[in-house]
Amino acid sequence: MTIVRVLLLAALACVLPGCGTRYLTQAAAGELHVLIQRRPIDSVVLDSRTPEEVRQALFTVREARQFASHVLKLPDNGSYRTYADIDRPYVVWNVVATPEFSVAPRRWCFPIAGCVAYRGYFSRRNALAFAADLSDRGYDVMVGGVAAYSTLGRFSDPVLSTMIDYGDTELAAMIFHELAHQLLYVKNDSEFNEAFAMTVEAAGVQRWLQQHGQQAAFAAYLSGRERERKFVDLFARARAKLARLYASGMSVDEMRTRKARVFSQLADDLRALELRLKVHSSLYDGWLAHGLNNAHLASLATYYDCMPGFERLLAEQGGDLQGFYAAAGRLATRPRSERHRELCSKPATQAMTEKAR
Repeated sequence: MTIVRVLLLAALACVLPGCGTRYLTQAAAGELHVLIQRRPIDSVVLDSRTPEEVRQALFTVREARQFASHVLKLPDNGSYRTYADIDRPYVVWNVVATPEFSVAPRRWCFPIAGCVAYRGYFSRRNALAFAADLSDRGYDVMVGGVAAYSTLGRFSDPVLSTMIDYGDTELAAMIFHELAHQLLYVKNDSEFNEAFAMTVEAAGVQRWLQQHGQQAAFAAYLSGRERERKFVDLFARARAKLARLYASGMSVDEMRTRKARVFSQLADDLRALELRLKVHSSLYDGWLAHGLNNAHLASLATYYDCMPGFERLLAEQGGDLQGFYAAAGRLATRPRSERHRELCSKPATQAMTEKAR
């Protein structure tokens, strides 16, 4: 991999004024750093200097990677066959922003990826600086660390050190998720792409754990998913309330007052749910500590709003993943409005509530 090729692809990924020279430089440098750290997994496993926890995780990676291609029929390529130690907690920090009175995320447009509902930085400091600038301009913003991402097959993505500490199940889940993006990706539709990958991830993990006879892990995974849906449901309900508020035509001052009430109630509801389920969420703790806003709601909606529709589509195919991929591919060729009408015809709150019954 030459520096020239990295810079050219980074240039393709940026479009002015959506990202200028400084953003181009950090994107190229960040991707280059990841790529030059790659080492074949077999070499890392055999290296006596490799920590034992990393070695064991890479054994899981090799099995999960083979399972992804042979059983889940995800792309069989060079991705996730190398390992890169990048010596930081996250590979990228994503910035999500919404207007003060909107639950729709701002989108940034790039020729390869299309318009997406976030903007990624390889440096937390740069992400925070960009978020602060947006906040000064009146946007609701959030910054979230990302353990893995996909270059959509442009490069052979490595397994990253940022992925290792989540445990075997989540490690396999991330591989399935990112390979799903390589299988099917639609420009200008983050909600479609993320919900598709989330559905493939969930179906893949269920099959992975069942094939390995890990009944306890499988039960824990299903329980965790059900708990997560309850939290997502609270966010979705608050988002629906705010959408109605922002469309009401009230004065700015009145909307601000009522917006604050909705988020205060959401914070109380989240704490109450934690107590009821006897769980503790470090993610939501961080959000609550910094103050909930529209960007948190938009971030979750990107991943979950269309997921019930994809789950329904998979069920219609009798659980057959190749039939599901084909059906999703057909939807991908239709206009965005039609895709969303088909997949997201029910509000996320209603679909999730029905699922939980």
